[in-house]
Amino acid sequence: MSNWPNFDCHGYLIEGELGSNRTGGRVTYLARDISTQQQVVIKQFQFAKTSSSWSDYNAYDREIEVLRGLNHQGIPCYLNAFQTEDGFCMVQEYKHALTIAASRSFNPDEIKQIAVSLLEILVYLQNRIPPVIHRDIKPENILVDDQMNVYLVDFGFARIGDGEVGVSSVVKGTLGFMPPEQLFNRQLTEASDLYGLGMTLICLLTGTKSVDIGDLVDITYRINFKHLVPKLNFHWVKWLEKMVEPKFKERFPNAEAALEAIPASPMRLPKANFSQTSLEFTAIQLGEKLTQAIAINNPVPETMLSGRWEVAPHRQDPPHTPDAHTWISFQPATFEANRAEFQITVDTSKLMAHQTYIRKILLHSNSLPETHSLTLQVQTAPMPIKTQKLPLGILALLGLFSLVVVGIVSWSVSTSKTFLETPLTAGIGAMAGAAVGWEAAAWLMATAGATTGAKAGFVAGVVTGIIASIMVLTGTVVTGGTAALTGALGGLISGVIIGVATGIAVEKLMARGLGEQFSIWLSLLSAAVGSTLGIGLAVGLLNPLVIWAVVGTSLPWATMIIHLNLRRTRLIGDYRRSERHLIKP
Repeated sequence: MSNWPNFDCHGYLIEGELGSNRTGGRVTYLARDISTQQQVVIKQFQFAKTSSSWSDYNAYDREIEVLRGLNHQGIPCYLNAFQTEDGFCMVQEYKHALTIAASRSFNPDEIKQIAVSLLEILVYLQNRIPPVIHRDIKPENILVDDQMNVYLVDFGFARIGDGEVGVSSVVKGTLGFMPPEQLFNRQLTEASDLYGLGMTLICLLTGTKSVDIGDLVDITYRINFKHLVPKLNFHWVKWLEKMVEPKFKERFPNAEAALEAIPASPMRLPKANFSQTSLEFTAIQLGEKLTQAIAINNPVPETMLSGRWEVAPHRQDPPHTPDAHTWISFQPATFEANRAEFQITVDTSKLMAHQTYIRKILLHSNSLPETHSLTLQVQTAPMPIKTQKLPLGILALLGLFSLVVVGIVSWSVSTSKTFLETPLTAGIGAMAGAAVGWEAAAWLMATAGATTGAKAGFVAGVVTGIIASIMVLTGTVVTGGTAALTGALGGLISGVIIGVATGIAVEKLMARGLGEQFSIWLSLLSAAVGSTLGIGLAVGLLNPLVIWAVVGTSLPWATMIIHLNLRRTRLIGDYRRSERHLIKP
């Protein structure tokens, strides 16, 4: 058998208990009107059984006074009141709804709907003459049903105009939800209830219980909640901060102003996920237009991503507007969708050849952060001129190889007795042998199909033979057949080996894009420089003939190298001057 009171004589049948505050002598029951069979709420105050004073009774009396004059769908209607042996009862309309302090969660759109509904109720209260200030807005006094209808209850602490419902010398309200002016029992304004509403919304957004809301308040009465809602829209953060400003003059002046200022954007921010964070373009032809696609999606439910593209200013680019850039374009440039694909086009006709351009493209959106930066890199096409870099590695390898071969052969010949007796005869023999060796190398290269390399061997053989003939015709007496034969054998061996190596080098240079004649003579001079240095290592670098040979071969070689680089530099310079009107990297 229940301990519920019997209100049958007053026309009501108790069906259950909704809540209680035994210490304060207050119990709330769910009952049914016997005559209409409608469910009602009965608030019983047992002031005769508790230490409560008659001032508490006056609070109920004034609550009835307030409720009798109210007619709003968001406020349960006052129906009746009656006295009991130990107290007093007030009957109100029953709403099948739970308080938002109960263990339930709301999505951002629902929280926004709750905020709008409560502000509309406050607008109604504040537009009354005189206005009504609730003074105890907190999650426990707000009901929400399954259809998201919002109700404000418990007007026991309400103030009508300048007159107080309760006792003016006692602070009425709930700690954590009372603004500073109410906490210190100072004059209240229409902005006072906004503080409690702001704190209630912060409870919903952060998942903070009413009893713990004080943990978010610092010693200056400021509310620190942003770290608990990192995805909350920046505009909503600012709006909430203004709702709970400690100084009432810095809050919205009333509920109507707060309702007008409520952000139109969703509470939660969308997120921009990019398919790639950098774009690289490589042009093959001059003036080419290059296009790449980039996709963006928003994974945050119940939000809509929107934004616009812009190219960040760069000191080399002509002045441009956010909507138009000289050589970078977007399609589409603006969007409002949670999944979108964009075509980013680069017009290289306005750019210099053979350069790397790096720019920043920006997406301004309603996400967090508001601006996303992506790197765009463009490699333009090569210049339309032959600007081959000289393959010095091949030439250096050929010269070093010639130095080693000739050095070894020359050292072998120079250590023989016959060479020491008749060095000049041995030298003439070596020249003649080298001529034959070069021609043999030319034949080998031609047989292998390397015709250009064969030409180099043929030319070298002819030149070497002419030099040997001149040495004989100048009147030099050739004596010592053994010395001549030794020199010829050494020249033949080195001529064949170096001739083949030179032919291979010529073919390599041709493959790099150098001209035939240039490749032949540059390779021959490289081999000649190496050969003379090899001879010098064997007979002495200070030998006058060696010095003249080194100078005579290295000067033409250096001249060709310098000429090629100067020509390349001149061609590049001429082309760059023709690009003066183009955009620099």
